[in-house]
Amino acid sequence: MPAPAASSEPVDPSVLAAIDLGSNSFRLEIGQLSRGRYKRIDYLKETVRLGGGLDADGRLGEEAQARGLECLTRFAARLDGFEASQVRAVATQTLREARNRDAFLARARSVLGQPIEVISGREEARLIFAGVARLQPSERTRLVIDIGGRSTEMILGQGRTPRHTESFQVGSVSLSMRFFPDGRFTEAGFRAAQIAAGAELEEALQPFAPGQWVEALGSSGTVGAVSQLLAANGISDGAITPVGLRWCIEACLAAGHQDALELPGLKADRRAVLGGGLSILYTLAMQFGIDALQPARGALRQGVIFDLAERREAVQAQGRHGAADGTVRDLRDGSVQELQRRFGSDLMQATRVRRLALALYRSVAPRGLGDGGGLPGETARELGWAALLHEIGMSVSHHDHHRHSAYLLAHVDAPGFSQSQQRRVAELVLGHRGGLRKLGSTLEEETSLWPVLCLRLAAVLCHARNDVADTVASLKRVPQGAQLRLGAAWAGGHPRTMFLLSEETRAWERAGRLQLAVAEDR
Repeated sequence: MPAPAASSEPVDPSVLAAIDLGSNSFRLEIGQLSRGRYKRIDYLKETVRLGGGLDADGRLGEEAQARGLECLTRFAARLDGFEASQVRAVATQTLREARNRDAFLARARSVLGQPIEVISGREEARLIFAGVARLQPSERTRLVIDIGGRSTEMILGQGRTPRHTESFQVGSVSLSMRFFPDGRFTEAGFRAAQIAAGAELEEALQPFAPGQWVEALGSSGTVGAVSQLLAANGISDGAITPVGLRWCIEACLAAGHQDALELPGLKADRRAVLGGGLSILYTLAMQFGIDALQPARGALRQGVIFDLAERREAVQAQGRHGAADGTVRDLRDGSVQELQRRFGSDLMQATRVRRLALALYRSVAPRGLGDGGGLPGETARELGWAALLHEIGMSVSHHDHHRHSAYLLAHVDAPGFSQSQQRRVAELVLGHRGGLRKLGSTLEEETSLWPVLCLRLAAVLCHARNDVADTVASLKRVPQGAQLRLGAAWAGGHPRTMFLLSEETRAWERAGRLQLAVAEDR
């Protein structure tokens, strides 16, 4: 696909873009939301087969990386003129698995000019349902299925609310590579592929049983390709049925090889992954009693756009109402509250540490509170979330609770958060106490260094679990690093806090990254 002509003209702020780095295809969707209605402006898709580039050690090969980077170069040209807050890029199963994903993501970001978020399987499922629910609204209880290159997402929901979301590590690319090597179709291959898919999906039998839903919809590439194939050959009106799937499998067996498969409605780029896709679909139909799977109008990429629009609306609402503490209500705030409840956080302590950490950060934040993350205040918000959750590890053990807190944050399901953002918040929490060397290269980035410092200082100043006024301490940048100034009267009345602050200055001295000075105002 040739790169579109670049334009440096600013893009209408109401136009948003989503990039989906899938295991089989990369997609760019550009759309506009106006009065609740969605209008697609542009859609680009390239078959990258990133998932096919994972080797036996789980590392992404150079050829697959090169295909991905070339595609992102073309996407970047199309996105010329977009502000960072108008674009969100997400990556799915292949980059959840790849052991060298960070190196690839760094290269990809430099090419695309945008951060790329690796999202969890359940977060992917939530966003898929958001896309389907908005573009194909219904109050009926639905089962939504999305078969990707290396994962399959299943969602049970009603209206715009997903009730149950799951992601399974089986997809059209991975299954095709394993059971249909060199593109050969055999009965034994289909049989083995269906057994493997069934084993992976078996744990979903109860929550997604037929009695739990009244209609089944299929989202994205595999379902769309098979639906078009059945309609073009007059087998069905596009609905995917057990009879239609058996016809497709018989057609594959009759051809014997993907290169010999010539059927109306079958695109050339789908041949290599058709065997795996059909095996998953047939397994789903048999195990979950799906008589007809209808193609859905929404998918992950639209869900990303709707989610991005909600975040932007929350930021704009903050600006209108003048929230002084940086609070912006979106799904992630609800997830933080749920984590606090689940792990029994001391809410008063979390709130006072958050308030003081943000007050300190306000005066030293790189380029102000609007720095980082693609949305205004995103780095500050990550600092706020870290403060609210810094003690959840106490539910495991008081000793080294910061390590337990960080582990929980890096691995728990938190709707609205990407895995990438969860890791950043977890790193802040890990660094809020103890030695600094454990953070490694994290402190080399200013966008991490200053939030870590502010969270550590707030935790020390609030260690007695008493309220500390924002006016007690001020933080400023100095040529050697940072200076914390305290009122002399307050400092004199809190000798234990002053001792902990002296220990903090030594911790930064040992780390060698920043010099921290503590001074008293006379």
